[in-house]
Amino acid sequence: MFAKKEKPEKREGFIKRLRARLNRGDSWLTYDLANLAPGGKIDENVLDELESLLVMADVGVETTERIIADLQKSLARKELKDVEALQAGLRKSLCDILAPVEAPLSVRPTEGPFVILMVGVNGAGKTTTIGKMARRFKNDGYSVMLAAGDTFRAAAVEQLEAWGERNDVPVVSQHAGADPAAVIFDAWEAARARDIDVLLADTAGRLQSQQGLMDELAKVKRVLGRRDETAPHEVMLVLDASQGQNALVQAQKFHDALGLTGITVTKLDGSAKGGILLAIANKLKVPVRFIGIGEAAEDMQPFSAEDFVDALLASGRKEA
Repeated sequence: MFAKKEKPEKREGFIKRLRARLNRGDSWLTYDLANLAPGGKIDENVLDELESLLVMADVGVETTERIIADLQKSLARKELKDVEALQAGLRKSLCDILAPVEAPLSVRPTEGPFVILMVGVNGAGKTTTIGKMARRFKNDGYSVMLAAGDTFRAAAVEQLEAWGERNDVPVVSQHAGADPAAVIFDAWEAARARDIDVLLADTAGRLQSQQGLMDELAKVKRVLGRRDETAPHEVMLVLDASQGQNALVQAQKFHDALGLTGITVTKLDGSAKGGILLAIANKLKVPVRFIGIGEAAEDMQPFSAEDFVDALLASGRKEA
């Protein structure tokens, strides 16, 4: 097990699509910074306007204050002489926030399967993310199994089974209403017996305020831990970027309840505001594993801080 080689990624096409799709609406990400300083002079008034744009882009008050404070220090040192200097200073500040959470998901050798417990609210794209991850792991040479732990919705099981057929990976499921912990436990046993490398476990989408359902997730963790004290090896939250500041609230609640080890941010295309990723990184410091900008498998890629920041700051300019 686990004698796998990473395949080189073709990132150029993804980054181009990311730039094209990020914040096509009216926000700071599509706003030419030169418009803030038509005379070319950078002063406190320019930073005040930028501060408002950051907040409107879902960066959040706390994170925005950190960014503006960095720029004010540069202004005081007379380093912000023109729009290009402002652009460079803003880029550095954003990279400083995001770089610490750039951490690709690594499948580590374990006694049984490497277990990834997928959590999130309804509609975030959790099951679709599982399907995309299954394909990615298979392409990297790992054997994969899926566990249909969302037993409350028959459609969820059907959707996961469809992804299993599409990717040619086995799916362990039970009848509607079955105990999710029992389903995932059975899947773990099956994965171990078949020498499966990676077990991706789906769970019911839930609001972070539903304590009973959050307790159920904690039960799943405990049950897995009885068979393998290191499992689950990844607790991954799938977040819908278009939820704005509510996504940060969700992330905080799930982290408090389960101890997240990774986050995947979906739906960064359309009306999504990429600034929420900055708020989450600044507040939680949880590794961001993947970002998604569409339905196709290639529309989900490992998170790169520099690529993401460049896409944010370039999204308002025409591509050559």
